[in-house]
Amino acid sequence: MNRTVTFADGTVVPAIGQGTWFMGEEAHLRRQEVTALQAGLESGLTLIDTAEMYADGGAELVVGEALLGRRDSAFLVSKVYPWNASEVDAVEACERSLVRLNTDYLDLYLLHWRGNIPLEETLRAMETLQQQGKIRRWGVSNFDTDDLQELMAEEGGKSCATNQVLYHLASRGIEYDLLPECQQMNMPVMAYCPLAQAGRLRRELMEHPQLQQIAQQKGISRAQLLLAWAIRKDGVIAIPKASSIAHVRDNAAALNVVLTSEELALLNQAFPPPGGKQPLDVV
Repeated sequence: MNRTVTFADGTVVPAIGQGTWFMGEEAHLRRQEVTALQAGLESGLTLIDTAEMYADGGAELVVGEALLGRRDSAFLVSKVYPWNASEVDAVEACERSLVRLNTDYLDLYLLHWRGNIPLEETLRAMETLQQQGKIRRWGVSNFDTDDLQELMAEEGGKSCATNQVLYHLASRGIEYDLLPECQQMNMPVMAYCPLAQAGRLRRELMEHPQLQQIAQQKGISRAQLLLAWAIRKDGVIAIPKASSIAHVRDNAAALNVVLTSEELALLNQAFPPPGGKQPLDVV
């Protein structure tokens, strides 16, 4: 059972995509990164998420190379810096991204996080880009509930297609209010760092006895368990980065992993859901 998520306009994407944060930073890894992204496409991970911020455009260049001759098989997402999100600058930033990505349109363009430019101005830029055919839909990233409410109050704000936020087993704050609100609006949530960002937290998560035990009993990897957990709720798309073919295929296989109520209860004991409102977790 390959899990999918449907956008408000009816577009269907896999519930696991491919992230590209930290790609494009090391020239000697470029061929491996390109090959991994292409293997992901072939494994059904057709959503690719990138940003002008990643490696200062370097990740977009990697994605552009990976999509040569395959653009139509991908759902392509990129993001604009908040200081480039004015009515004129956002159009120019998008055009630069399109050049790096070697394409004439994005399937989804996101405001990376809120800055000082008024939302109404960013919305006008997004509408312009849509009218020009440079983006198919637009969304936001790192928006908490109050940010979303402000956005919805703006003219055209309800056209927002998604909210991309940090979400993994050890960071569950969005479950209290943000995730239910997005689900109510039929707005998919994109979960970045679904395996937690590399470092101490990821090590603690991966080495947790409960996680290890469940993964071992199910005959799956701990990463697959974390991804299956992240997409267990409707309307959540996980976008892990994978820089090797083996890692990509491991991620793709998680689309078919179903967790039992008993397993979910054990994970809730180890990593309790939020009991109240928490500030939005960001990396």
